[in-house]
Amino acid sequence: MKCVSIDLDGTLLNSQHEISKENILALNELQQQGYEIILNTGRAYKDIVKINGIQDLEIPIICLNGSVLYSKTGNLLFETSIPIPAYKQTLSILQRIGVYVLVYTNHGGFPSTLPPLQRKSNEELAVVFRDYHYDEIFNLENLKIYKLIALVQNDQLEKIEEVKKSLKNQVEIAMASSFPNNVEITSNEAQKGQALLRYQQIMNVSFEEIFAFGDGGNDLAQFEVATTSVAMGNAPRYVQEKASIVTKTNDEDGFAYAVRNLLQLIQPQEPSSVR
Repeated sequence: MKCVSIDLDGTLLNSQHEISKENILALNELQQQGYEIILNTGRAYKDIVKINGIQDLEIPIICLNGSVLYSKTGNLLFETSIPIPAYKQTLSILQRIGVYVLVYTNHGGFPSTLPPLQRKSNEELAVVFRDYHYDEIFNLENLKIYKLIALVQNDQLEKIEEVKKSLKNQVEIAMASSFPNNVEITSNEAQKGQALLRYQQIMNVSFEEIFAFGDGGNDLAQFEVATTSVAMGNAPRYVQEKASIVTKTNDEDGFAYAVRNLLQLIQPQEPSSVR
């Protein structure tokens, strides 16, 4: 069996956060030809299944950078969370540095998840985070913290480097970035590449080939376990340099272009005979 592992934002989704008709067609044809399609994203499950086109696909989903795995039918296969003491220590550091913090839990995201913030102005973002009290999440029953995102405005990127330096010695967490203005923090057992290996173990399957598609720093982990890695044309140079090949951008149907033209994974359909 061959696997196609695909990031969402900046990869399968265009700049309007939509899946193009060409990409949907490519996904359907890959499934028809026997490829195991896996979405491998930093998004939370509820934000994924809201996307038009995803609802029609019965495929496994790896969420939150490998923190949570779901089967084709939406059943939970695996989850790993940040220990509460590690969360408290990390949150304290992030608040000292002065970054916005998103907390993803088994009860949802607080004070939000990332997709609803993508079109907000700097002033609107400030309002979202200003009055939120992070201790409120400890009132939630059976709390599990899957992921934190440290987020800054684009004129404060130096704070992202400070976050990385301040957290680099914490052994219970892992860090990656999907965009230059964020750091995504998970359990050290959660990475996109580890999740692909774990999925094979859980399902008792072995992928003879893995084609991994991505555009961000959090995709490098899946590139490491892939037999062929594909960076988008909109990916930063350091991501492109780690990939086997580079395709067109996410606004140019780069995923579909790669599977059809660069990798030739989709065999052309035989034209029906006219009688």
